[in-house]
Amino acid sequence: MEKLVPKTIAEYIAAFPEATQKKLPAMQALIQENAPDAVETISYAIPTFKLNGKMLVHFAAFKNHIGFYALPTGNIAFEKEFSVYKTGKGSVQFPLDQDLPQDLIARVVRFRVKEVLEHPAYKR
Repeated sequence: MEKLVPKTIAEYIAAFPEATQKKLPAMQALIQENAPDAVETISYAIPTFKLNGKMLVHFAAFKNHIGFYALPTGNIAFEKEFSVYKTGKGSVQFPLDQDLPQDLIARVVRFRVKEVLEHPAYKR
């Protein structure tokens, strides 16, 4: 049976249990607040934000955590701060039973915005 891919972030959020649904809009809002010009989309079947056509950040819900993907550069730049969380290649896991680290997420998103807007590799 084929798994349905959500078309919007709202559809993505609605597919999760109520406890998880409460955390996901907070993550979405944090990204929106710190990247107001970013465009919301679904990419790789997860919520994605793009800026100037370039990937900015992704997030995804799992049974026990929210995965946050700031692409390799964001993860490298915030490696020390992310060290208190479980991490993987290009990802950090924020446990569902803890508050989201709002300040950290905001700083990572602003870092990625600056990178996309200023770095020659990301310029159009």
